[in-house]
Amino acid sequence: MRIALPGGDHTLREPVTWDRPSGPARSRIAYAAAHVTADPLGDNTPGSPAVVDWEATLRFRRHLWSHGLRIADAMDTAQRNMGLDWAATRELIQRSAREAKEFGDPATLVACGAGTDHAPQARTPDEIVAAYTEQIETVRAAGAGVVVMASRQLAAIARGPEDYHRVYGRLLTQTDRPVILHWLGEMFDPRLAGYWGSDDVAEATASFLALIREHAPMVDGVKVSLLDAEHEIGLRAALPEGVRLYTGDDFNYPSLIRSGSHALLGIFDAIAPAAAAGLQALDEGDLERYDEIMGPTVPLSRKIFEAPTYNYKTGIVFLAWLNGHQDAFNMVNGAQAARSVPHLAEVFRLADRAGLLADPELAVHRMRSLLAVNGL
Repeated sequence: MRIALPGGDHTLREPVTWDRPSGPARSRIAYAAAHVTADPLGDNTPGSPAVVDWEATLRFRRHLWSHGLRIADAMDTAQRNMGLDWAATRELIQRSAREAKEFGDPATLVACGAGTDHAPQARTPDEIVAAYTEQIETVRAAGAGVVVMASRQLAAIARGPEDYHRVYGRLLTQTDRPVILHWLGEMFDPRLAGYWGSDDVAEATASFLALIREHAPMVDGVKVSLLDAEHEIGLRAALPEGVRLYTGDDFNYPSLIRSGSHALLGIFDAIAPAAAAGLQALDEGDLERYDEIMGPTVPLSRKIFEAPTYNYKTGIVFLAWLNGHQDAFNMVNGAQAARSVPHLAEVFRLADRAGLLADPELAVHRMRSLLAVNGL
């Protein structure tokens, strides 16, 4: 099957049938950070409250669980701070945790982001702690695990490492179960520059490690999204025993997982069938098969996450639409317009090369409709 795309015609490969694993990976813990599906009849124009298609959103989560993956929900992949307001986020947390009960323990299968985005007026450490606490309690009440997300409000008022330690120290002292801490780099959100108290990554890392060492029993792990493999390996080696490193490096994840990192990745939303098969090969010690599966997904991921990296959600949702997981290519906050048609055409090519177009006829039909509506 051929399709005319910007940049040249493309001949599709034979579709790949990925075996579903019998259970989760044994050698690594793997979370897919999941997107939300917008209601195509809702007013999801920029600045409007999010209107979510809950049936499609939960159906996609069942797809991820069926491949043995855990889900990191209500995080940046779900458009936190980029269109998903707190009312929709709170409902997402509750619905996702409730849906997880059909597959097992929500506290294991779902970890939800808790932040301060519902309190943009927070201007003191006490106010930021209160905002975090409200969201953490919402996640806990739903029965899910907690990911403590990076806070734009804290980044705006912090004068140095001591302010981060003051806020996070209080949160970690009052939590009842270990949480995942999230270090999101400024390529994902420019307003998080200088997180942990310094623009110098080495100094920020030292501050981060000091916090973790002081509160290690209440830290399940750290999710690091800096797109710097060498830094991640060094940080992983320096973590206290029992604290996991969950890679958030959507550029270098195969080698980092191979060498010992666990995973909490937005790209796993798009490549779930291949990721599950790769992790199964890793469990079996078949590193050649692991590399064979995961290698072709890297060019796709690097394209989806290319600068400006924070627009990666558009490519994630685009692939969900191509693969029939949702009926419309639309997003909350109108974010489907954040990438160009040539960009999306290349995502199509690379997804096919990685064996990630489940139904080529459907994918081609939908790609052609997108091209047509854009006058191509």
